[in-house]
Amino acid sequence: MKLFRWLCTFILVLSLFGIALAKEKEKPAEGSKVDAGSFGVFVKGRRAGTETFTITQNANGSVIHSEFKAEGAAGQAIQTSELLLTANGEIRRYAWKEQNPGKAQAEVLPNEQFLTQKWSAGPEDKEHEQPYLLPTSTSILDDYFFVHREVLAWKYLGGACSREKDGLRCPKAQFGTLNPSQHSSAPASMEYQGRAKVTVHDAERELNKLELKSDAGSWVIWLDDQFKVQLISIPSESTEVSRD
Repeated sequence: MKLFRWLCTFILVLSLFGIALAKEKEKPAEGSKVDAGSFGVFVKGRRAGTETFTITQNANGSVIHSEFKAEGAAGQAIQTSELLLTANGEIRRYAWKEQNPGKAQAEVLPNEQFLTQKWSAGPEDKEHEQPYLLPTSTSILDDYFFVHREVLAWKYLGGACSREKDGLRCPKAQFGTLNPSQHSSAPASMEYQGRAKVTVHDAERELNKLELKSDAGSWVIWLDDQFKVQLISIPSESTEVSRD
C-alpha cells in the first residue's frame, strides 16, 4: 500500500496540497487548520529569529501563511509570505512582502504551463518580471520560511513512500525547486533515513529523519509521528530550527 493512502488517516497529509485560488475579490472557502505554530531559528546557539505559520486545508487544497521576524542590531526585520496550492500540488500563487525595514514585494504566478515572477522594491516602484521554464508542480523553497520544507516533506512522504511491516520504505526522490528571494531555481533531493534519536529542547526524542540536499547544502529534517517538523539542522551554517 502506498504511504499516501495510509497517511490519509491523518489530516496532515490531505493538507499536502493547496487551496484553489478564488476570484480576486472573493473570500476563499473556510478550511481546517492542520498545522500551526512557530519555529525558533538559532545560529551558533543564539536565537536569531522566529517564524510563525499556519497551514489551512479545505476540499480544494491548502494555503500556507508565514511571518518571519529576524532580530538584529538595526532593529527587527519582518517579512511575510502566502503560498496557495491546488489539490494536485500545483502553484496557484505565491506572494512575499517585506514589512520592515523596507517594502519590497514579489509574486509568483502560473503563466500557462510555466511560472512567472514579478517583484519590486516597493508598491510605487518599477515592477520587474522574470519567466521560468518551470512547471507549476515546482516546490517553493524561499529563504527564511522553514514551513516550506515541511510542505516538501509531506509531498515526498505522500508520493514516494510505502508502509511495510517493519516501517517505511522511501527511495530517494528528486524535486524541482524555486527560491523567489534569490530569483533562482535548482534541483533538490530528499531521502528518508529511518528513525533516530535526537535532542530537541534538552530532551532526547526518537523521530523520523529526512535529508534534503540541494546546491545550498544538506539539511536534516526531523518529524514526529504526525509528520510535523520538530527540528531542522543546517550544519554548514551552524544553524538549528526548532518548533517552539
